[in-house]
Amino acid sequence: MSTPSVSAGNAPSPAPIMELASAFMQSRALLTACELDLFTAVGECERSSGEVARLLKTDERATDRLMNALCALGLLVKSGGRFRNTPSAARFLVRGAAESLGGLMHWVHLWDSWGTLTAAVRKGSSVRARPVGEQAEAWQTAFIAAMHGRACQHAPYVVASLDLAGVSRVLDVGGGSGAYAMEFVRAKTGATAVIFDLPAVLPLTASYVKEAGLSARVTLVAGDYDRDPLGDEFDLVLLSAILHSNSPEGNRALIRKAAAALRPSGQLVIQEFIVDEDRTGPPFAALFALNMLVGTAAGDTYAESEVRQWMAETGLSGVTRKETPFGTSLIVGRKG
Repeated sequence: MSTPSVSAGNAPSPAPIMELASAFMQSRALLTACELDLFTAVGECERSSGEVARLLKTDERATDRLMNALCALGLLVKSGGRFRNTPSAARFLVRGAAESLGGLMHWVHLWDSWGTLTAAVRKGSSVRARPVGEQAEAWQTAFIAAMHGRACQHAPYVVASLDLAGVSRVLDVGGGSGAYAMEFVRAKTGATAVIFDLPAVLPLTASYVKEAGLSARVTLVAGDYDRDPLGDEFDLVLLSAILHSNSPEGNRALIRKAAAALRPSGQLVIQEFIVDEDRTGPPFAALFALNMLVGTAAGDTYAESEVRQWMAETGLSGVTRKETPFGTSLIVGRKG
């Protein structure tokens, strides 16, 4: 993630600041189109805005203006008053396409959270009420879908970069869709994995694992890592994208539990957006700290020194850090 420079040549210019201030307009146009499922309505055809409005049950003039804006953004093409999807939109934004970015609905929900940033900065934590009922179910489904899409891209690299010698039993804490757990058992003959997650999440997890045909090698265990034991005798425990949801005290307790779940010489693998020691970069990690501010009670992004300290306190040693191509870092320690 990058932000525009705030200077032009040697003289400061207001233009980059104005560009940054108005960037939300492009994002909102895309997210509204995704929320309406507009690209699916266009499909493989050329359609007028009136035809799309009738399919979506939206206002015709407003739909036309949205579709014109999507042309300006390079997502639709207009010819003779009719619109068609660009190759990128057809490939990534049409529901049911093999590479569809279904997880973008999670970004629709994040829009609502980020709208409370000013209030969250005043308070010091999230001011949003937790979704309930059907809202909570929709939020959770979108969140797991978003995480699954990302994890399926990242898991093969992450698993291949780890030392799996002697690893036969893996625990994936907060494993969500199970993408990482499934990649571990694909990568290591005879290995099994346990996915530990909340009871409300596991029905979604089960569907992903069943679809992959790995139900015999991947076990699901319901629990809350803040309150429940994680089990024991694991060769590897994975905490991927978990620490940023917790307070420092919560992470200290979780890492202690994870270390206790390891066999001697077992390894704890943490994947996170690690922020620099002065917390001003990398840009995504610095901004992601705000995402945790608006969305959680005490979440944050953390520096390498903090993670190393928590691991050292539990007796983990030989801690190493490795960067991934995805903006995350792997911090690995072994139980003595």
